[in-house]
Order: sequence, then structure tokens, then C-alpha cells
Amino acid sequence: MSVLLPNMADFDTIYELDEEDERVVSEEHLVRYCPEPVIMRGAGHITVFGLSNKFDTEFPSVLTGKVAPEEFKTSISRVNACLKKNLPVNVRWLLCGCLCCCCTVGFSLWPVICLNKRTRRSIQKLLEWENNRLYHKLGLHWKLSKRKCEGSNMMEYVILIEFLPKYPIFRPD
Repeated sequence: MSVLLPNMADFDTIYELDEEDERVVSEEHLVRYCPEPVIMRGAGHITVFGLSNKFDTEFPSVLTGKVAPEEFKTSISRVNACLKKNLPVNVRWLLCGCLCCCCTVGFSLWPVICLNKRTRRSIQKLLEWENNRLYHKLGLHWKLSKRKCEGSNMMEYVILIEFLPKYPIFRPD
């Protein structure tokens, strides 16, 4: 890669950068232009295997200027609608599975595990659709991520809103 450096004595001189220098420059841009991701924790009163029954629709101030508050609220509302549709069924199966757990040696919990996995996949597909429809164009990427709860060793699912880098990563062949 050639770079023109404005120096009064060597105004027309072209200097070559090594591949290593290019990688360092691009990594500096990535660190500078990619802020920490926004973590949206579950705000519901019921949690089944780490998946809360709703997420808060309050607009995070970090996203000001990146996405319209209405678009953010619409996306979170779609996720909440998916959770509202699927999680009550999961809770019923969980209660039934717990009641029959001793008789079935734990096999009665398999339906709720499968239903919970299906709910997570439907949310992931919804977030992929939202990313392709809007958020990738705005430099954002939404995903469902498993994180450790604050103050305990339990795991929870959160919506992670990552900022996409403005410059592509240079990787030598």
C-alpha cells in the first residue's frame, strides 16, 4: 500500500508501508471506532433456563444517533411478542416435568428443554432478520448471547448490540 505523506521537503515522495504496519493501523482504527457493546438484560419476572419472559423497551442513551428510538422499541417489542407467545407453554411444560421428574428419572424435562431451544432459535432468526433489514446498514449487529449473571454463577440470555467496525480488518494471506 502506498501512502502520500505531506512533508514540505519531500512533498512528492511516496513511502511504502510494510504489511505489519498496515495491520497495526487498521487495528488501531477498529479499537478507536468500535465502542463496547450494549447489553440488554431480561426485565421479566419469569426466567426459564436463563431466558427471561421480556426485555425492557427503554432506549439506551448509547444508541442515540445510531438508531431511532421508535425502531429500537419496535425490534424489542417483536422479541417480547415472540417470548410472550412461547414462554408460557415452556413454563407449563416445566411445571409438568418437575412434577413427574421422579417417576421418569428426569426424562420429563426433555420437552421443556427442546421448547426452550426452539424459542431461542426463533429469537435468533428474528434478530438476524432485523439485522439484515436495518441494523447492518446502521453499523449495528444484534444477537442473543449467553452471559453470566451479575453476582452469581448462573447464566442468562441477553441481547447484545455490537457496533460493526467502520474499516475492514486487514488480514495478510
